[in-house]
Amino acid sequence: MTPVLACDSVRKVFHGNVVLDDVSLTVDEGEAVVLIGASGSGKSTLLRCVNLLETVDDGTIHLDGRDITDPRVNADEVRRNIGVVFQSYNLFPHLTVLDNITLALRRVHKRRRRDAEQHARRVLDQVGLADRAGAYPDRLSGGQQQRVAIARALASYPRLLLLDEVTSALDPELVGEVLALVHELKGMGITMVIATHEMGFAREVADRVCFLDAGRILESGPPAELFDAPREERTRRFLARVSARG
Repeated sequence: MTPVLACDSVRKVFHGNVVLDDVSLTVDEGEAVVLIGASGSGKSTLLRCVNLLETVDDGTIHLDGRDITDPRVNADEVRRNIGVVFQSYNLFPHLTVLDNITLALRRVHKRRRRDAEQHARRVLDQVGLADRAGAYPDRLSGGQQQRVAIARALASYPRLLLLDEVTSALDPELVGEVLALVHELKGMGITMVIATHEMGFAREVADRVCFLDAGRILESGPPAELFDAPREERTRRFLARVSARG
């Protein structure tokens, strides 16, 4: 079976600094792959390369078997099949929750307003915010805003959902509600790549965890294997430091 995502020997360099170094990764249908590692290890850059916000310097990225790093590829067309949620919510403050979600449906996917709004309301119900459709972002908590951002990403039925540190900007008491939602998405079979600093969440939701260090995937495996019996000394030091901090 063709994986939904296949990164092969991906390399990315910024101003002479190697940020991604020979990264290879596959993600199968319905799989949740979690990226962990220290800040600057390359997690966010890898997600940005997958969504074609950055161009790779070497290697290839395939989405459903199609080489999306081919320079002839229409990047906007590719992005219609990839949902992305960043740590900052990136909601339009002058639009209601409903309009934030329907904007891309109407402008990019050319859906009629009535159809787009009906669909958006169903997605809002999924994320527990059906009653907030008419609210503006500044009337929502941080956790609610992040759930709206996730709903917006889900509304286009993406083949792949990328979540980049979606709890980093939240107050600690709001983290749980967003992580619970991501756990529900996992249960729905949505294919996801998740970058996170939340080790407990990674252990619970991941089918596979990848530890990145200095732009390389140093090791990967099922959560119980990587967290309880890491092979690499660098992984053990990282996990010990995170555990001590928590």
